Amino acid sequence: MRVLITGCAGFIGSHLTEACLAEGNEVLGVDCFNDNYARDAKLRNLRIARAWDGVEFVPIDLARGALRSLVEESDVICHLAAEPGVRPSWGRRFESYMRNNVLATQHLLEAASTQPEKRFIYASSSSIYGQSESFPTTEQTIPAPHSPYGLTKLDGEHLCSIYRQRFGVETVVLRYFSVYGPRQRPDMAFSRFCRAALSDSPIEIYGDGMQTRDFTFVADVISATRAAATTPDLAGAVMNIGGGSRISLGDAVGVLAEVSGRKLERRLLDPQPGDVRDTAAAIGRARARIGYEPRTSIEDGLAAQWEWAQSLDLPRSGYSGASCDSC
Repeated sequence: MRVLITGCAGFIGSHLTEACLAEGNEVLGVDCFNDNYARDAKLRNLRIARAWDGVEFVPIDLARGALRSLVEESDVICHLAAEPGVRPSWGRRFESYMRNNVLATQHLLEAASTQPEKRFIYASSSSIYGQSESFPTTEQTIPAPHSPYGLTKLDGEHLCSIYRQRFGVETVVLRYFSVYGPRQRPDMAFSRFCRAALSDSPIEIYGDGMQTRDFTFVADVISATRAAATTPDLAGAVMNIGGGSRISLGDAVGVLAEVSGRKLERRLLDPQPGDVRDTAAAIGRARARIGYEPRTSIEDGLAAQWEWAQSLDLPRSGYSGASCDSC
């Protein structure tokens, strides 16, 4: 099988690329290396994958590139490319979110409409729910995004539905919940916390530290995505992918203190626009449809991320506070 993976140099995309190659598949990887974080970090994410023979990388901008040939050359499409993050999506950068999350998705779906029988996996986010009123949150919950980022990810879901209804594109939507682990984006909470711990700086938390998230380890997300790419009779499915590790941000800092063996000072700051109080995923549908079962505890997952953070030769200054953006 030849898998088209957009955003292949990103946090989740690079892990998916390696997993597909390890299974014996070929990968056509696409990334435009936009400026949401350093290019050298994304290139480092690809270091392992580039050693495989069955991978081809194409540096292309999905919002304006010719995409039909990419679809024609692939058997499955995994669309992970996006402009990520809740907090940066306000203000003038919103144009980038519309371009890279909505327009790029429409262009790729337009290309896929010429071969609608090919599975199209769309990586969505728990941010589409906003502040849910019930936990765990099911897929039947009416979306109410709290941020421009969440709005653009929901727009992508609507595009998937439209192209499935009009052209029969075999879309499957996966709503990822707060993904973490090695290679996590530098702006996300656990990456920031690890850098602060390494430099003996205070860990700055936006809010009171009691807000909760359903943290999902990246290997579990990859397992779900691979299953969604190959399980039959999934066209039109929408599924939550959570980690079963709902925990407060303050308690997560305590876990990091244990796995790192360091005493971590906390500094509380005002909440940021777009942050929600709690998230928790109902995963019964994913369990029933694709056999999804999260297997990584928050303790094991944070230990893996801490080990990765220690291995990096990165500047440890310039730390700033973190909220809990979803992927």
